[in-house]
Amino acid sequence: MQKQFTAIIEREGSGYVSLCPELDIASQGDTIEEARENLREALELFFETASSEEIQTRLHEEVYVTRVEVAVG
Repeated sequence: MQKQFTAIIEREGSGYVSLCPELDIASQGDTIEEARENLREALELFFETASSEEIQTRLHEEVYVTRVEVAVG
């Protein structure tokens, strides 16, 4: 079974950090592609090893990614 999750990737120093907010699982890589692939692998390992109770506890079904405008200065 395939399921899609959100991947948020941001630059940190000389590399990239990737985060899946639905499960609060993170990874990293030297490039955007590597950070994304490492996150995918981390998610697959999580689903291979986690109990169904842990999955249900960590899973956030509704995650919204948006931008917010604020006054600065």
